[in-house]
Amino acid sequence: MTTAHDIERSLYDWAPRELAMDWDNVGLLVGDPAQEVRRVLVALDITQGVAEEAVSLGAQMIVSHHPVMNCAWHEVQTLRADDAQGRLLRYLVRHDLAACCMHTNLDAADGGVNDCLAHALGLSGLSMLNEEKIGRIGTLSCEIPLEEFLPAVVKSLGCSGLRFRDGGKPVHRVAVGGGACRDYIPQAIAQGCDTFVTADLRYNDFLDTHGLNLIDAGHYPTENVVCEAVRAYLAKSFPLLEVVRSASHHDAIQYYL
Repeated sequence: MTTAHDIERSLYDWAPRELAMDWDNVGLLVGDPAQEVRRVLVALDITQGVAEEAVSLGAQMIVSHHPVMNCAWHEVQTLRADDAQGRLLRYLVRHDLAACCMHTNLDAADGGVNDCLAHALGLSGLSMLNEEKIGRIGTLSCEIPLEEFLPAVVKSLGCSGLRFRDGGKPVHRVAVGGGACRDYIPQAIAQGCDTFVTADLRYNDFLDTHGLNLIDAGHYPTENVVCEAVRAYLAKSFPLLEVVRSASHHDAIQYYL
């Protein structure tokens, strides 16, 4: 029998808890550690739609990247039915759905979010972007113009669109930071990168950054690349477990062009 605790422990073997940022909340956040799990749904986020998908599939657990509760941007203070997060958590409990979340520890882990992002973009010779191990630096097989790299990013990550600033350089040495990694722009420049692919950049980031091609490819596209890796890892670790990627969850941001 595979339990929720078994799955949490196995994910921690891959992405140790100590790699998570101090403010983060990771691990088994909802459910009974002793609960038997036969089917797992993997998604970037645990939304109401994802939870309903899990119920329809007969899953006992959802494994996600983003924490479902007590994260820095949305702390849980109540569990009310007239609050969106409260409704979601009540739904999980009512349907006996466990929720296990691997966030910044999976960003930093070998083979985690940033390695998956770098590989999706065709980078090799990877090294760490910073001491937190959140980002990666790699190189393309050959130097290419920025206008050739941009559509490759869109195609590789499935972006609906992207924002960028032309730093006046061809693309060869590329830094990546899945999700909101604007704070690592100085490290990318200091390590001689010509391009930085990340998400959630502000206007001033584009305005003030010089000598670096800056690409905002979106939070969902730069992190969703890890979901298949999570699915494959769990399927290999627990051969009798059915592990499915969410078919309903998509980028919350749409573009009108």
